[in-house]
Amino acid sequence: MNTGVLADRQIRQLITESGITASSPILNEQIQPASLDLRLGGTAYRVRASFLPGKSSTVTERLEALTMHEVSLTGGAVLEKGCVYVVPLMEQLHLPAGMTAAASAKSSIGRVDLMTRVITDHGVEFDRVPEGYDGPLYAELCPQSFSVVVQPGQLLNQIIFRQGRTILTDDELRAVHARTPIVSGDPVISDGLGFSVDLKPTSGDLVGYRAKRHSGVVDLSKLAHYDPAEYWEEVHTTDGRIILDPGAFYILASREAIVIPPDCAAEMAPYLAMVGEFRVHYAGFFDPGFGYDAAGGSGSRGVLEVRCHEAPFVLEHGQVVGRLVYERMSEVPQALYGSDIKSNYQGQGLKLSKHFR
Repeated sequence: MNTGVLADRQIRQLITESGITASSPILNEQIQPASLDLRLGGTAYRVRASFLPGKSSTVTERLEALTMHEVSLTGGAVLEKGCVYVVPLMEQLHLPAGMTAAASAKSSIGRVDLMTRVITDHGVEFDRVPEGYDGPLYAELCPQSFSVVVQPGQLLNQIIFRQGRTILTDDELRAVHARTPIVSGDPVISDGLGFSVDLKPTSGDLVGYRAKRHSGVVDLSKLAHYDPAEYWEEVHTTDGRIILDPGAFYILASREAIVIPPDCAAEMAPYLAMVGEFRVHYAGFFDPGFGYDAAGGSGSRGVLEVRCHEAPFVLEHGQVVGRLVYERMSEVPQALYGSDIKSNYQGQGLKLSKHFR
């Protein structure tokens, strides 16, 4: 197998070879161009605190010490804002030597500020699966802005599989840009592609949304259902800057339109770890083809999920807030993000999750 991130055909092969198994047959719609969507099992364990098992423990062993009560998800159950839950996933991994995996929240889940991270037995990092891992997967769920209704089989997390060294060097990324422009204008390339925030839209003065502090629940099975005004405050500016409030959660958009070529994937990462005033959600994967067939290949905006920390912080138009780390694909996927798979966010601008009208 070639070095790189596994594509859809290779993920299907991994399933056929029992590198991925599940308590219920894996569905074709779970397989994305470069990732596999993971399904919730039937029980959530309400725990006292977030945890990592550590090298000497399994998740089950830690749950025995930390579980407060069990919640059946059958028929739908409310997970309360500010509480931490652990849910066994239907899928298990039996990775071959040389293969690792990495997980993240799906786009729509990040946009409702539901923090979800995958943990493994003997794990020492969230969302990272070590080489050759053989065992179950669990999702840690902590709703941040809204309480949510979830049920078994829902797809909140996604996982990619890596064979060998996959991350492109800056020189390799510049070569990709020369062949297939990954952003309009001159790219800011330093440990990936830097991107900035858009606070001067081409029309109007709406630049983002801020989550309301006291809202109703969001049933994740209901699409295009909720009135945004009941959950979000609009953020407007006429001078290209906004002040982020401590503890608040914002949906903003990148200034740049981004392209992920068919032979690449990408992961969002923090731009500077030492900038502690705010955090741009960085557990996000971009599939091959994102922005590639949008408006003639002109790219799609990245949606930024921003949380401010200790102090109010002035954010200005064009300020670099994050970076995309590009990775090589092991092979070009059979289906690309976009029209091939009827993707929700191809060609997007500033956009809330698919649960809102």
